[in-house]
Amino acid sequence: MRIAILSRNPRLYSTRRLKEAAEQRGHTVDIIDTMHCYMDITSSDPSVRYKGERLPDYDAVIPRIGASVTFYGTSVVRQFEMMGTYSINESVAISRSRDKLRSLQLLSRKGIGMPRTGFAHHPDKVDDVIKNVGGAPVVIKLLEGTQGIGVVLAESQKTAEAMIEAFMGLNASILVQEYIKEAGGADIRCFVVGGKVIAAMKRQAAPGEFRSNLHRGGSASLVRLSPAERKTAINAAKTMGLNCCGVDILRSSRGPVVMEVNSSPGLEGIEKATSKDVASMIIQFIENSAKPHKTKTKGQG
Repeated sequence: MRIAILSRNPRLYSTRRLKEAAEQRGHTVDIIDTMHCYMDITSSDPSVRYKGERLPDYDAVIPRIGASVTFYGTSVVRQFEMMGTYSINESVAISRSRDKLRSLQLLSRKGIGMPRTGFAHHPDKVDDVIKNVGGAPVVIKLLEGTQGIGVVLAESQKTAEAMIEAFMGLNASILVQEYIKEAGGADIRCFVVGGKVIAAMKRQAAPGEFRSNLHRGGSASLVRLSPAERKTAINAAKTMGLNCCGVDILRSSRGPVVMEVNSSPGLEGIEKATSKDVASMIIQFIENSAKPHKTKTKGQG
C-alpha cells in the first residue's frame, strides 16, 4: 500500500515508528506536513497539493494532527476522504474528540462513567457551579488545552471561586470537574485500535503534581485492566467514532471514569511501558481495513 502520514515533524517518535513499521511490512510511506498542504476543491476532481504538485493517490492516511491545528488539519483529512482515501480516524471523529465539551456530552449520553462536570462561561453564581460538582477541591480546565496545559486544581472554595472569576475575566470558557482523590494522582492510558485495547499503561504524577501527563514529569508503568476498565475504554472510543485513540481513565470509588479521548495519542510512552509494538499493530489494522471510499461520512459533515 501507499500510506501518507500527516505530521508536522518527521523526527517525532510516533511519526518515525509508524513509518518504520509500515516500511518493514512492505508499504511505501510519505510524511506530509499537514499545514503545507493546500486543496483544490472542485466537484469533479478534488485533490490535495503539496510543494507545487498534486499528491499521488494514497490507499490510506494516518492523521497525526496537533490540537493547535485541528481546524486546518481536519479539513485536509476531509479532502482526502472526499478523494476516496481511507483515513484511520475520520475528520468528523477527530473534530468531535477535540471538542472537550461535546466529547463529555456524548459520553454522558451513552452512560459512560465520567467525573461530574460543570460547564460555564459567565455564571451568575460561581459558588453554585462548584457546589454542583460536589464542592472543593475541584479541577478547573480551559475548554481548549492539551498535555495538562490549562488544567488547575483548586483545593478550597475561595481558591476555586477566584480561579473561575479570573478565567471569566479573560473571556474563557471553562470546565469544572470533581476531583477524584482516590485516583492518587494516577490515570490509565488505554490504547484502543479497531475496537480493542491493544496496550495500557498507568501514568503516575510527579511528587507535588496532580497531573499525570508524561510531558509534565509523570512516570509510566505496565498495568492490568479490569473488565470494566477495558469495556469503558472500548465504549468511549466507539462513542467518539475513533478507530485509533488513547482513552484516559481514572480509578474512582464508583468505577472507571473517562477523563479524555485522544485522537492522536503518542506512541513513545505506551511502547516503552508495555514493550509492545503498537506501531505495527496500527499498520496491521490499516492493512485489514483500508478500502477506497470506506468512510462512514464519505467526507461529509
